[in-house]
Amino acid sequence: MQHTTVKDWMKNLVVFVSPETTVYEALNIMRHRYATSLIVEKTPESPEYGIVTSINICDKIVAQGNNPTKTKVKDIMATPVITVSSSMPITECAAKMKEYRIHHLPVADEKGQIIGMIAAMDLLLVAEAMGTDFKDRSLH
Repeated sequence: MQHTTVKDWMKNLVVFVSPETTVYEALNIMRHRYATSLIVEKTPESPEYGIVTSINICDKIVAQGNNPTKTKVKDIMATPVITVSSSMPITECAAKMKEYRIHHLPVADEKGQIIGMIAAMDLLLVAEAMGTDFKDRSLH
């Protein structure tokens, strides 16, 4: 079966922001880059990657009535980030999303650097391709 690893379905574009970025600025970046998640860069004060998703913003800004111009992404990001390798079978990746109840998984290389992103929306294409036993290449 071809096209069955994370590498076959991940997006290579990853949008990084500083932990000091305001949520308001992050929203602007997300809208202009058509991104539903951002990776928060490592810094000396924050040595782990973080992730901010549209769901984080909904839960921690909108639902709680917090001002996005006064809140920094470091205050709402999820960390440490759960990652997958590009060689992981896509079915394992989907199972990991289900297990952790997450919709965005950064893809990391062997050094732990984030090199891509796979989202639950990408798995809709996988599901469709599974229906043709991965023969319909137009789905990818």
